[in-house]
Amino acid sequence: MSGAAKKDPLLGARHLFENCVLFEGLSAGERSAISARAHIRTFDAGQNIFAIGAPGDQMMAVISGNVRISLPSNDGKELLLAIIHPGDVFGELAVLDGKERSADAVAESACTLAILDRRDILAFLERNPAAWLKIVEVLCLRLRRTDQVLAEVALMQLPVRLAKMMLRITGTAEQVEKIRFSQRELASMVGGTRESVNKCLRKWQTGGIVQISENWIAITDRTALEKLAEHG
Repeated sequence: MSGAAKKDPLLGARHLFENCVLFEGLSAGERSAISARAHIRTFDAGQNIFAIGAPGDQMMAVISGNVRISLPSNDGKELLLAIIHPGDVFGELAVLDGKERSADAVAESACTLAILDRRDILAFLERNPAAWLKIVEVLCLRLRRTDQVLAEVALMQLPVRLAKMMLRITGTAEQVEKIRFSQRELASMVGGTRESVNKCLRKWQTGGIVQISENWIAITDRTALEKLAEHG
């Protein structure tokens, strides 16, 4: 984000929506038109942004801070689906289908959000029907990723789930990759406990697969981690 955008939250909001992957198939003028409808809201750390089952009448982009997206599990624990960072967009699914929120969103830290109302988004899409194809592609990709996470939690042992999650977070980079999620967050992502994740990571560190620091976890042998993800 540019220096001007940081100083002016509304300018930052428009910048985020103009560069949102959902709208990348549109012209610059079209993206600017929809992003001009954005407004700003701030949340304190721990404050609910929306709850599962709530009306989905807004989509949001993070200007500053982090947002936690999660689902309650049957045993009362939280299944962390994602941590939304500055520059990311969330909440778009319920906005587009008009149904209830499918997950909880909580401010992980004090945060500032750019918000677009459903009525503005739908009015824009009515005027620009070609935009739907790109949006459908993005939503299908996100749905497949969520299904994959839920299937892994249900069917695979924790070390395999953890290895797959860490590889997914870091993408395809070949250099030493640092993961800045806490062990508690990783445990929630894979449906485990912090203690079980810590035990697994310590074992991998002894084997030279990862390096653990206070603020990050680095993958030092990606090939070995890929083998663990594949074969356990």
